[in-house]
Amino acid sequence: MVKILKYTEYLYLVVAAASIYKIISLWAVAQKETYVFIFFAVVSLAMFFFRRKYRKRFEKRATENTK
Repeated sequence: MVKILKYTEYLYLVVAAASIYKIISLWAVAQKETYVFIFFAVVSLAMFFFRRKYRKRFEKRATENTK
């Protein structure tokens, strides 16, 4: 289960990277359309750190319970 949580964290980073790429490619052409991708990038990065924090907390609690 913990391995699956690790992979979903990196999925958020992939979404953020794709959004940032789209922001850079569209900025000069259609600036208004980039705001949606800015939102996706910010939310994806926030979710990455949020999920990482809780996964580490979960792992720490699991190792403490096994002792």
